[in-house]
Amino acid sequence: MPGDSSKVNINSGGAEKNTYDAIVIGSGISGGWAAKELCEKGLKTLVLERGRNVEHNKDYPTATKDPWELKHRGRITKETHEQNPLITKAAGYGEDNQHFFVNDKDHPYVQEKPFDWIRGYQVGGKSLTWGRATQRWSDFEFTGPQRFGYGWDWPIRYADVAPWYSHVEKFIGICGNKDGIESMPDGEFLPPFDLNVVEQHLKDSFLKNYGNRYLVHARWAHLTKPNQIHLDQGRAQCQARNLCMRGCPFGGYFSSNSSTLPWAAKTGNLTIRPFSVVHSIIYDDKLQKASGVRVIDSVTKETTEYFAKIIFVNGSALNSNLILLNSTSARFPNGLGNDSGILGKYVCFHNYRGWMSGHIDGFEDKYVYGRNPTDTIIANYRNLHKIDTDFVGGFTTFAGAYRERGDGDRCPEQIGAAYKEAMTEAGPWHVYAYVQGETIPKAINHVRLSADKKDQWGIPLLVTSVGYDDNDERLLKDFFTQTEEMLTGAGVKNITHSDSKQAPGLDIHEMGGCRMGNDPNNSMLDKWNALHHCKNVFVTDGACMTSTGNQSPSILYMTLTARAANHAVEELKKGNL
Repeated sequence: MPGDSSKVNINSGGAEKNTYDAIVIGSGISGGWAAKELCEKGLKTLVLERGRNVEHNKDYPTATKDPWELKHRGRITKETHEQNPLITKAAGYGEDNQHFFVNDKDHPYVQEKPFDWIRGYQVGGKSLTWGRATQRWSDFEFTGPQRFGYGWDWPIRYADVAPWYSHVEKFIGICGNKDGIESMPDGEFLPPFDLNVVEQHLKDSFLKNYGNRYLVHARWAHLTKPNQIHLDQGRAQCQARNLCMRGCPFGGYFSSNSSTLPWAAKTGNLTIRPFSVVHSIIYDDKLQKASGVRVIDSVTKETTEYFAKIIFVNGSALNSNLILLNSTSARFPNGLGNDSGILGKYVCFHNYRGWMSGHIDGFEDKYVYGRNPTDTIIANYRNLHKIDTDFVGGFTTFAGAYRERGDGDRCPEQIGAAYKEAMTEAGPWHVYAYVQGETIPKAINHVRLSADKKDQWGIPLLVTSVGYDDNDERLLKDFFTQTEEMLTGAGVKNITHSDSKQAPGLDIHEMGGCRMGNDPNNSMLDKWNALHHCKNVFVTDGACMTSTGNQSPSILYMTLTARAANHAVEELKKGNL
């Protein structure tokens, strides 16, 4: 049985000095939203970030560099690959943004099964490098696992979160089009990025051939036409540079650094403490609630306790599981709030293994301008009202079309003036599509603490044991079959399939381990994201997810966080926390 994690050498610096109204663990997409909501409500709030400080604009060293200004023209060196075989797999990782990702050797973990844990430890977390897709969930996602018997019922429905989706969307800025699709509800949208001529053709073809398969404009966290609330944040219109993962000096896409954290700071109620590795949450047996957080300075290794009435856990899903598992006490010997024994179990992810591409003739009198930083979306059309396949769950398809840069390949001379001239002309049109598939939460897919291995701060390493199943294989096969049929019907030729066989985790959408539910016997969190057995601790990042759905999850984390933070403040006012 694990020991009591409160029995460590403490240098607290005095309880009064280190006491706040609220503590937020993590400064990324959900942590930034917790800070904003709590600070706006007048709570003195401490945000703990295990990585370095990053300030908007000031700390984006490559944001405006041209390729020739980078030492290796943006490419990753052999040495970097050899030293970081895991993190260099991350989507978009390059010489221009590697400073926003961890180095493998500094943050080890134990892979019982192959799992690529993609992390970015700095103020802002992965909000600086996220994909920015922001579709709303529908009730199909909230009810599907329980309706079809492959998971547990969520304690909430779409109606519970719809107003909070709007609250978040208006503040961060989401481009998109109101399409009236049942499986992907409309939101509060700024104007969308236009479909190019081939994407419009695909949309028309899918609708004509199927009647219920919808290719829609990107729903992405970009300011295509800023409203006053965005200008008040100091942000400006997206410039369609498609260099987002370097950090945007315009604030054209949403990140904690450009939006929620500066907004929280303006209240005068925010304190950010970088270089703060959270060891555990402190439970007070006498008060029967959490009293604070134990922190190890990542540089000096000094341990300090901070105290608060409300604690939000937003360290990203797997780190949040690690912190809760390590938060042991006489009351909770197996992790904070873990009477059910399911903490760390039912970890899941999105299936990103499928990719397709092809080319389409014609349309060569049309071109595109700018570098569109988004993909179009084919809304899920599988297993909605009933199971209509040999698998459960659904999938979103991201897709798009583009023209090759330069038409030199079709030039008979591969050197000289004619070749140079050909390279100034755009090449043929290409079409691509890739899958984001729902996966089934299973007890066997779990994380736990290592019994004998610790990190440089003396905290047990996380053991990951997460894998695919037959349902994932059948979903992937259906994606390939259906998408090829749809593209062929639209005139796309030379279609190729690719199954990346990538390990779970590389999708970066790790979820679960501390799921929501109505029953404390088989869930960790209530409908407000509070621990059933420790009501002043809220978990609102990916760890809280009961199932994965097929839609992108980040905006749901933000929505749940805003909702939970407002509930927490109301409960605090009533004296219930």
